[in-house]
Amino acid sequence: MCFHSFFVYLHLEIIIILLRKESQSMNRQTLISEIRKKRSFLCVGLDTDPKKMPQCVFDLHDPVFEFNKAIIEATAPYCVAYKPNLAFYEAYGLKGMESFVKTVNYLKEHHPHHLVIADAKRGDIGNTSQMYARTFFQEYDVDALTVAPYMGEDSVTPFLEYEGKWVVLLALTSNKGSHDFQLTEDTKGERLFEKVIRVSQQWGTVENMMYVVGATQGSMFSDIRRVAPHHFLLVPGVGAQGGSLEEVCCYGMNADCGLLVNSSRGIIYASSDDHFAEIAGNKARELQQQMALELDKHSF
Repeated sequence: MCFHSFFVYLHLEIIIILLRKESQSMNRQTLISEIRKKRSFLCVGLDTDPKKMPQCVFDLHDPVFEFNKAIIEATAPYCVAYKPNLAFYEAYGLKGMESFVKTVNYLKEHHPHHLVIADAKRGDIGNTSQMYARTFFQEYDVDALTVAPYMGEDSVTPFLEYEGKWVVLLALTSNKGSHDFQLTEDTKGERLFEKVIRVSQQWGTVENMMYVVGATQGSMFSDIRRVAPHHFLLVPGVGAQGGSLEEVCCYGMNADCGLLVNSSRGIIYASSDDHFAEIAGNKARELQQQMALELDKHSF
């Protein structure tokens, strides 16, 4: 068993070395240009769960990667970003991480104009964050990484040292438990999420920092925009979690669009039969069409 694990690990390392290519990360202006060109600010979440994948992919060598590849090919015309969630790959050990690496490299090689966001929610003391930053920005070469800000400046700034890479800082999330801490106020009436956004702007800029704001937060996007008028916001929660795209755009869109709206389950699990990719593409196109209307409405 030890020898087997070693060779699986070695195989993963070889894949990283062989598949990694010199790539240019997507800067802010390029991202804005892609949104304008595609009339879309859709991010497709690759929360790939073998328990929900169609049976037809299990005859293939790497079902998770093959599922991702089919979803990517079907949705790429309608989105500007992909967000693989690390929990769905780490749960299957080295085999799962091999699928993650192959997915990232496939995107880098075949769809280089899509932003690749690793949803890993890292953040620790400085030297540990340095290793996390190296892992995702140097070894895996993703464009962006979700980071938890709870431990403060020295836990976040190591991720900001990589030119051309993005930190996506958790600010106001879409889950029910977000109210436990994120909305608490200090003696001056400033809520915790507002302080996180305000203070963190001293560490990063609009060129290398985004914020996670859940679509279910509705009109609170106005409060976000008062603190961070120009930053991009990564917005989960549209679709399966009940967030309203129209409301997000009404309160959150800025002159550069400033939004990346993520949809995961509503797209990638729209069907469980052999036509899953085609139907996922149709769902992505439906969202893109709605986004195009919102962009027109806001004169973007």
